Amino acid sequence: MKIAVDAMGGDYAPAAVVEGAVLAWREFGVESILVGAPARIEAELSRLDARSLPLEVREAAQAIDMGETPSRALKNKPDSSIRVAIRLVKSGEAAAVFSAGDTGSAFASALYELQRLKGVIRPAIAALIPTLKGFSVMLDVGANLNPKPQQLFQYGIMGSVYTEAVLGKDRPTVGLLNVGGEDTKGTESLKEAHHLFNRSGLNFVGNVEGNTIFQGIPDVIVCDGFSGNVALKVSESLSEMFTSLLRDEVQHSFRSKIGYMFLQNGIKSMRRRTDYSEYGAAPLLGVDGLCTIGHGRSNPKAVKNAIRTTADIVKKDLNTRIQAELDKHVSIQRSGEVGWRLWNQIRTGLFHGSSQESPGKEDS
Repeated sequence: MKIAVDAMGGDYAPAAVVEGAVLAWREFGVESILVGAPARIEAELSRLDARSLPLEVREAAQAIDMGETPSRALKNKPDSSIRVAIRLVKSGEAAAVFSAGDTGSAFASALYELQRLKGVIRPAIAALIPTLKGFSVMLDVGANLNPKPQQLFQYGIMGSVYTEAVLGKDRPTVGLLNVGGEDTKGTESLKEAHHLFNRSGLNFVGNVEGNTIFQGIPDVIVCDGFSGNVALKVSESLSEMFTSLLRDEVQHSFRSKIGYMFLQNGIKSMRRRTDYSEYGAAPLLGVDGLCTIGHGRSNPKAVKNAIRTTADIVKKDLNTRIQAELDKHVSIQRSGEVGWRLWNQIRTGLFHGSSQESPGKEDS
């Protein structure tokens, strides 16, 4: 199994990406195909004394800059490192692709090259959120800012399959992020999505509010991309803020320093649980091929763990499971479409009307 890696993606590329790929091989035995500028990649491999490792280098003539407009990058850079890496998955040369580059461009490129799974309206990015009970999966965290009810419902299906297959949680609970717990709260889109979830076979626990996210009450948190991205960034900044505050407090007195010595192991364990570099990658669910996206600030450790996570997902045959679950719920998804609801109303009215007319005819 080989993972195609966008060696030019991220704030610290290619140095951090190449080093992460080297560490992934040395620690986990995962092979990578490094895609980008060969001279720069090979220079990093030489620096790391890794030229003899089974890491392929594949040339890409272009690279997409962080913050570059996805539509423009898609049009003007057909041979970008992320596009070439994704094509390796499409051709079967690689089992999956990982990129720490611009999220919007990675999303657009994967959608263009791999297309969607059958029936998927719009793919979503799923991220792990540290909670008091371990991790919850939140989706979407940036791909779709204003999803339709059917899209939110599909996020719940895909997130539930991912949580069960990859995280090993049996019948994971699914919650819909909203401003209140009542099913009458929120936008019309959220109300309709709530109705679809209620009709499904998913382990739906209803609406959940923002103050429950870090308590780990739902295993899967469904939301629009705007809310999800904000929540994800808040969770990252909270961890960094807590660490900084603790470091400052320890410096105030000798007693604090003594106390810190006794708490060190617990604090290190907590930091590991909240550190994005420990898991490194968020899967793009709903495309016909496996693609994971990393943080733009990914360091070698984050890249290493992202490649490990990507390889672990490959072993779970995730897309086959997602497709089966989507197919099982297709009638519920269609029931939320305007045209389908209108036809049901007309059909019900026709049959209902004819049944009312029959007694009248007999009376005459």
